[in-house]
Formats: sequence, structure tokens, C-alpha cells
Amino acid sequence: MNRKTVIALACGLLPFTAALANTELVIATVNNRQMIEMQKLTPVFEKANPDIKVKWVTLEETVLRQRVTTDIATKGGQFDIMTIGMYEAPLWAKKGWLKEIKPDANYDINDLLPGIRGGMSHEGKLYSAPFYGESSFTMYRSDLAQAAGVSIPEQPTYKDIENFASKVNNPEKGIFGICLRGKPSWGENMAYLTTLVNVHGGQWFDMQWKPQVNSKPWQDAITFYVDLMKKYGPPGASANGFNENLNLFAVGKCGMWIDATSAAGSLSDPKFSKVADKIAFAKAPIAVTEKGKGFSWSWGLSIPSSTKKEEAAQKFINWATSKDYVKLVADTDGWITVPTGNRKSTYANPEFQKVSKFGAMELKAIEAVDVHDATLPKSPYQGVQFAGIPEFQAIGTAVGQEISAALAGKKSVADALKAGQFAADREMRKAGYYK
Repeated sequence: MNRKTVIALACGLLPFTAALANTELVIATVNNRQMIEMQKLTPVFEKANPDIKVKWVTLEETVLRQRVTTDIATKGGQFDIMTIGMYEAPLWAKKGWLKEIKPDANYDINDLLPGIRGGMSHEGKLYSAPFYGESSFTMYRSDLAQAAGVSIPEQPTYKDIENFASKVNNPEKGIFGICLRGKPSWGENMAYLTTLVNVHGGQWFDMQWKPQVNSKPWQDAITFYVDLMKKYGPPGASANGFNENLNLFAVGKCGMWIDATSAAGSLSDPKFSKVADKIAFAKAPIAVTEKGKGFSWSWGLSIPSSTKKEEAAQKFINWATSKDYVKLVADTDGWITVPTGNRKSTYANPEFQKVSKFGAMELKAIEAVDVHDATLPKSPYQGVQFAGIPEFQAIGTAVGQEISAALAGKKSVADALKAGQFAADREMRKAGYYK
């Protein structure tokens, strides 16, 4: 409270409530559509809590991860709430970097999907409230499939994917057979590519924690990916992440996209997507195995231990991840726009079922994931599209940069994987996993 306010209060010139309206919550979040919707609806929260004002810091995914990781590790205290995921939540909670989430009586914590809740917890306590959750699946243009005389089974193989992409690819008309992530980062291209490696029988580390980046399953998977994208992908694919591909698909430039189930609501929304009535869905593709074919992820809201505004932060998180918030989104923009993958009640809602062609498949995909058994050979780590160890962030990004360079034609797949193996081995030795 500044000096002028104190004087004004003492003289009876200001109501006491005005003096309390000075708690500013600084929230770091990712620039995904669901988070942008949350920012748009924030005045509803502020009206109900006039003593709290919210300031948003909205960042591209890779930048967000860098900023919040640096801030929390150094106890910088820039943020009162951080948007983090299943990778960070248990690791950071174990280090004591996060406050436990303490929902109010109306929150209904048991309505959270068990796998999503478990992934955001440590030792049975919730440290990141799931805003939305996701697995991954195949999204494709049913009209292009029909025109080309090609079909996609409910459980496609990567041979089916390649066949579809080849049949619908039509660059002259601005339609590319397939769009896949190419932007380098452990949470961008490597999120998708790790599932591709998984189904080709690969893993990040063997049971002795030795990196497997240069193994045959990796060579098979990444060679397939680079060849597929060079033949049937859009130009400049090495710069495309989740949001770029979402926008490409929405304007009709992608025949097919394998990515997060959370994209389906946006692509099914005619206010955002030009192809909303032309999309079909299938399971995530398989190859030599179906293990680890689909993501397990949630973006959640967490409170860093460094905040001095925990009470206000808990209030906001209770509001933004509640059943009432889901209803607020539905009432504002329709049920097709609500955040999914976090609450059972959303999938049980008849209004959501009516507008969602993807809901049942999304829920099945999320519930089918086993983060403890996501690779054909036994692995020592937890996670599907990441390995749940502190060193993975650096390793995944280094490997992602090498593969993105191969996709851009700057080096061969063999050289990229060799360099990735070297980087991974160096990090693991440095961390003391082996000598």
C-alpha cells in the first residue's frame, strides 16, 4: 500500500475495500487457444474477486518452458501461477518448488480423470491442477479421403498413413498430404517423434540408462518421418509446431495430422476452422507395436513456492479448473470450445456429446495410456512422449534440434542421430547415471 493511499484511508477519503484491491497475480501461460479463452474470461473472476487483479504473460511453448524453468530453479519469483505439464509437476514437487494445490469444497477433485490427476501429483498430493489433458490421435479430411478413394481404419498403421498422404497430396491446390511437428524442442517435435519411435520398438534409454538414439528403431522411425514429410509435408515444416499445424489444418492445407487430442475441439469449431464439418478421427498409428502410440499430457496451473500470494493463487486455480469454469466456457462460446481431457463430467454431459464427434475416442485414448509401460523393450523411466528425469529437458531439445536439421535438409538422418546420441550420452555421464 503506498503512502498516499495510507493517508487517504486515515482521513476517511477511501473505502477500506479499495485499499485491498491491490493483489496482482502474475500468471505465465502458453499461447494455446484454451489459455487465450481463459484470459478472455478472466474479468468474470476479477468481478467475483475485486481484491485480485490478474496479469498475463503469454508465451510460445518453448519460450514458456525456458522462462518458468529458469524462474523456479533460481527462486526468481516473477510468477505467482505457472502453466506446466506432467513432466515438470512431479519433478518440481519432489524438489519442493511447488505449493500443494488445495481445492475448495465445491471443486470435486474426484471428478478429475485418474490418469491425468496422477500425472500432476507427487506422493498422492496434487501439485498442478489440470486445465486440460490430452492423448494423441489421427485427424484427417474425410472429404479428401472420399475423393481419393482411400480409407483410414479405426486403428491405422503407419503404412496406412503413408498411403493416405500420398493419395491426397496436392501441392498445386495448396493441400499437403500430412502435417507433423518439426519445430525443435523436447515438447514440440520430440513429443510426437517419441511416440513414433515407441511404436517402431524404440526407447530413450535402456535399463542401464544408456541412450538409444542411434539404435535401429530410431533410425527406422526418423528415416520414415523425414522421407514422409519431404514427399508429402508442407514447405518449411521444420519450423512448424503444434499451433502452426493447427492453423494449417484449420485453413484447409493439411490432409492429415497426428497430434494432441486437444486440437479436435478447435478444428471442430466452425468459428475457427474452415474444415470443421470435414474432419474424421482415428486412433494414433502403430507400427511394430502399439505400445506408447499416444501422448499422456496435461497443461495445469501450479503455484511456485516463491510466491507471496498463495491464497489468491489458490482462488484463481480453483476457479479456472472447476466444473463451473467448463460451464462458463460452454455458455460463452459453446460446448465444442470447452477444455477437455481433465474432467469425467465433461464427457458425461449430453450437450458435449451432441457436438463432439471426437469425445468418446479422446477419452478412450487418455484412459488407455500406461505411462509405466510405454515401450516394447523395458525402460527405466516413466513417461510416454518424454522420459521423466530432470536431464531429459536438455537431452530432448538437443536431439530435437538435430532431427529438425535433418528435416530441413541440412544434414542426413544418420548424422543427426549420431550427434543426438553423443549429446544424450554426454548429459547422462555428466549427471552420473554411468561412467
